Formats: sequence, C-alpha cells, structure tokens
Amino acid sequence: MIEQDRDIPEISRRQRAIEAYAGARDRTVGTLSEAPLIALAGGLAAGALIAALLPRTSAETRAVRPTARRVKDTAKAAFKAAKDTGTEKLNEAGITREKGEYTIRSLFQSVTDAARASAGAALDAARKG
Repeated sequence: MIEQDRDIPEISRRQRAIEAYAGARDRTVGTLSEAPLIALAGGLAAGALIAALLPRTSAETRAVRPTARRVKDTAKAAFKAAKDTGTEKLNEAGITREKGEYTIRSLFQSVTDAARASAGAALDAARKG
C-alpha cells in the first residue's frame, strides 16, 4: 500500500471501496441501458463458447444423431435470421461495431475496477484484523 493509505482510517478505506463499487455498478447499468443488444450478444457468445467446450459422449452422439441434422439446420437458419435482423436493427439505431467494442470494454473495466477496490478493502481489513 502507499504510505499515505496507512494514515487513512479503515472507515475511509471501506467508504472508498463502497463508492468505487457503486460507481462501477452505475457505469455498468448505464452501459447496459445504452446497448442492451450488445450485452445480450456478449452473453450469448459466452454461452456458446461454454457449450462448445463441453465434451460429447459416444452414447449421446448415437442417441441424438437422427435428429441432430434437422436441429442443426434449423438452428443455423434461426441464427442467420436472428443475426440479420439484429444487425439491421443495430444499424437502424446507429450502433456500430466500434461502439459495441467500446461498450463491452467499458463494462469489463468497470467490473475489474470494482473487483480491485473490493479486494483492496478486504486486504486492508484483513491486515487490520
């Protein structure tokens, strides 16, 4: 810790952590309200990544094979329709890829800042206790 922080009472450090968390939360809520479709797309991408990483068993493959092709084709068509419609709506709203990337970076930065502030406050409290 910085030498100055040792002179700050624990209540003040705790208050700073609370304020940092509240600020990050407010920025996150503001970001989500500005671009909810981008946040939704990020969540869908994370879910798809997790699903892709799960291993498939041979019994599962045999049981699912008859309908897998139909489901896969239907899912591809649904994904394409959703992507095209979503892209069209985002373009109509003036939301660009660059703004989306900035919004997601800002969201993650807010969460990171809150985590760092909370961890620092917890560490300070543990050192005092």
